Amino acid sequence: MRSILRKAILASAFGAAVALAGNSANGSNRVNVPFNFTVAGKTLPAGGYHLVHDPSSAFVTLRSLESNDSYTWLLTPGPSEYDKKIALRFDDLNGTHVLQSVQYGSMVTPRLDNKSIDIERESRGQ
Repeated sequence: MRSILRKAILASAFGAAVALAGNSANGSNRVNVPFNFTVAGKTLPAGGYHLVHDPSSAFVTLRSLESNDSYTWLLTPGPSEYDKKIALRFDDLNGTHVLQSVQYGSMVTPRLDNKSIDIERESRGQ
């Protein structure tokens, strides 16, 4: 139990492990994810991705540079002090990286995967 709780706490602190490689005027940024990760139950490979935000909408899309994989999420207001920050946040669940949120400036997605929350609750006996 204690080990699971410790892993859940460390996983939530895992944070963004993505390098920003480029920026363009149309809201598209290239990011490099240095490890395999899961999104919506599908495993995606390490590599380059485009993070695309249309300034006239509240949506952000993550597109693989090597395949046709793409995922779109609704953005909500986030921390205004980070108006230029772009980050993908991951949890580490037993060696598997799970995409938890996408931040684009002062906008952020809601939590994308609640699995780590469930694991933390189980470890507390809730």
